Amino acid sequence: MSMLRVSDLTFTYPGSFDPVFEHLDIQIDTDWRLGLLGRNGRGKTTLLRLLAGSLPADSAITGQVPCSCFPPPVPDPSQMALDVLQAACPEAEEWEFLRETGLLGVEAEALYRPFATLSNGEQTKCLLAALFCGTGCYPLIDEPTNHLDVAGRKAVASYLRRKDGFLLVSHDRDFLDGCVDHILALNKTGPELQVGNFSSWWENKSRRDAFEQAQHQRLQKEVRHLRQAAERTAVWSDRVEATKTGIRNSGLRPDRGYIGHKSAKMMQRSKSIEARREKALEEKASLLQNLERSEPLKLRPLTARSRLLDVRDLQLSYGDRPVCGPLTFSLEPGERVALTGSNGCGKSSLLKLILGEDIAHTGTLLRLSDLTFSYVPQDASGLRGSLKDFVRAAGADETLLLAILRKLGLSREQFGKDLSEWSAGQKKQALLARSLCQSAHLYVWDEPLNYLDVWSRMQIETLLAQSGATLLFVEHDAAFQRAVATRVLPVT
Repeated sequence: MSMLRVSDLTFTYPGSFDPVFEHLDIQIDTDWRLGLLGRNGRGKTTLLRLLAGSLPADSAITGQVPCSCFPPPVPDPSQMALDVLQAACPEAEEWEFLRETGLLGVEAEALYRPFATLSNGEQTKCLLAALFCGTGCYPLIDEPTNHLDVAGRKAVASYLRRKDGFLLVSHDRDFLDGCVDHILALNKTGPELQVGNFSSWWENKSRRDAFEQAQHQRLQKEVRHLRQAAERTAVWSDRVEATKTGIRNSGLRPDRGYIGHKSAKMMQRSKSIEARREKALEEKASLLQNLERSEPLKLRPLTARSRLLDVRDLQLSYGDRPVCGPLTFSLEPGERVALTGSNGCGKSSLLKLILGEDIAHTGTLLRLSDLTFSYVPQDASGLRGSLKDFVRAAGADETLLLAILRKLGLSREQFGKDLSEWSAGQKKQALLARSLCQSAHLYVWDEPLNYLDVWSRMQIETLLAQSGATLLFVEHDAAFQRAVATRVLPVT
């Protein structure tokens, strides 16, 4: 067992005024299978880079534990896959790569092909295998599930469950449940560590949030009543004090000593009530500091008058090679259809064909006349330039788009930065916000959740369940698919 300690770490990127971490303190046992959670932009990837030494941390990180990162850089994808893995882990033998990739379900022959010819899922599994071939390094794994299909995610979760220790960033709830035994959450007020998987951590957090909300409401009422009582008592004290100089009653002078004592007693009572109110206010201020508020999103889809799509014996091909189909299906208004299938089976190509791209195919594809689309592409890495330029290019209402981004958890400070400086999750939120601004008959989303945090995923699940929008989507997050899809369409 080794320990990694982060003590009083404060870190700000050069040229930025907003610190990512302030006085961060964490202690990590490298035998834990540790899941790292937090909202987009809260510094999960930055923490991994600090632990790995690729960002300066001065003396804030101690513990003689060298770290290795996933994904490693691949300078030349045209190289044979085995050569890429040996460059990532020079001390490992060929048989070790074959053993580890075999455990992940990668065929041995894949290692002797150019790395660029492997599917995204095969590339992910190969690079993950290289991470665990080395000895003595603590694995830091950043979002390994992106572009992995459901079967691939299950295989990787099963693989990681057999490993001794790692630090894993992922937002896939089922995936985390399948492979971690500790959760480290980067909350608003600082880190929080719990034993267990995502579901147990989420249940504990939900119970704590519900308890604090009940306490908050109780204290609000108490503070209001105490304020009213203090005001009444102060008024009574003033009135009693005023009678010291009042007129004689039946020829008798007022007993000023008695009246002054009574007035002072009432004023003391008022001060006591005020002290209780201040204490209640302090207790109230300590509650709900880590509550992640997710305001409800809105979507205004267009209503289609009849069936949107009618597909008969459709088969896509790359050159002479068929990649999917034949497929026969229809899409009715209000349906939310999930396309499922292994990586490389043509799901993204099918979406692009439906959107009107020129892709070789046979069979029949009929669209409703005047059908309008709103599209979220799989890749957001190319976003750059100012947010104003992005809004202008999208033809969106700037006020609405910014409001949606705020509801998705982005801070106003982020709006002034170039999009190239945004995290991968924040870029994906920008694409989703653009789509949510658009009124369309059909929303076509290709892996919309890549890099999105858990809170944003749940927020979108609630929106889609209530909006009545027609949706055709590809998404390998099993929890999201269960919550959203009204029908699953296998693509083979």
